[in-house]
Amino acid sequence: MPEDFLQLSGKTVLVCGVANRKSVAWHIARVLTAADCRVVYSVRSDARREQLAKLLGCDEDILVCDVEHQDQIDRLAASVAERYGKLDGLVHSIAFADYEDGMRPFHETTRRAMLRAFDISCFSLVALSNALQGCLAEDASVVAVSISTTEMASENYGYMAPIKAALDSSLAFLAKSFSGFSRVRFNAVAPGLLKTSASAGIPGYVDSYLFAEQATLRGQAVQTDEVASAAAFLLSPRSSGMNAQHLVLDAGMRVNYFDERIVRSAVENRP
Repeated sequence: MPEDFLQLSGKTVLVCGVANRKSVAWHIARVLTAADCRVVYSVRSDARREQLAKLLGCDEDILVCDVEHQDQIDRLAASVAERYGKLDGLVHSIAFADYEDGMRPFHETTRRAMLRAFDISCFSLVALSNALQGCLAEDASVVAVSISTTEMASENYGYMAPIKAALDSSLAFLAKSFSGFSRVRFNAVAPGLLKTSASAGIPGYVDSYLFAEQATLRGQAVQTDEVASAAAFLLSPRSSGMNAQHLVLDAGMRVNYFDERIVRSAVENRP
């Protein structure tokens, strides 16, 4: 097998959304760096920039962009064009939900909370893709971080599932739009439940995570490194035939809900 199997060496990828060492975006960036790919980072604030600079040991390739503000998105695109020319890939690992007031039934979701979460978690992909279109190479790959399913009504995930569904749908429409003038591809890596700092802020997440781990075929939850490897594949020319796709990584959980152990435990402990 050739050493540069993914053919990422020498390419440049913009990774948006690193918060800390547990971030999916951070793990993706580490895999890309190991493949001799130049990683450019975009973070939300100057404080995040300082934190990331400490992790990297430098701040050379760290840009600041709060995607709630179009002027900052435009400034990011201008900085990328000036400093790097073309991008071979873009990673969108940006999500936000306000759980400070605890979880509410879905029908009590506030307009303010849902629209802000939509703006940051979904529309930002459209806005970034549009602003950066002149910087994307003819055959660039755009990869978003989604979730394994948006069709399961998990109370503690609430309105974020419909927003992730909109993100998934946006991939198809972006792929179609960009096909009119390029071969840029739009795909998503879609993991099951992960241990990240963001997930730790979701009420009741730990219990859901432990259940999901039992429901996998291997009895082990999906690891963030596994998600990063799948994202690197989608960013690479090796996945050139994939466009508007949703690559699920759930360790077989979706086929295993009626596992004998899980059913027996539920029946024996029912009220």
